[in-house]
Amino acid sequence: MSKWYATVKKYYDMGLYINDPSSDKYVGIFVQAGWIKEEEYKTITKSDEYIPPNAA
Repeated sequence: MSKWYATVKKYYDMGLYINDPSSDKYVGIFVQAGWIKEEEYKTITKSDEYIPPNAA
């Protein structure tokens, strides 16, 4: 796991970031920034695929 995984997961679980690519609070921005891996994003969000920000 990346060093940011636990922090990003905590923020997501607290509701500070959401799984909505059209939102400025989209948790996927951490994948785009390189802080977490796509697989970690899928684990955090329990999602099957990563959608880049603003792709929706």
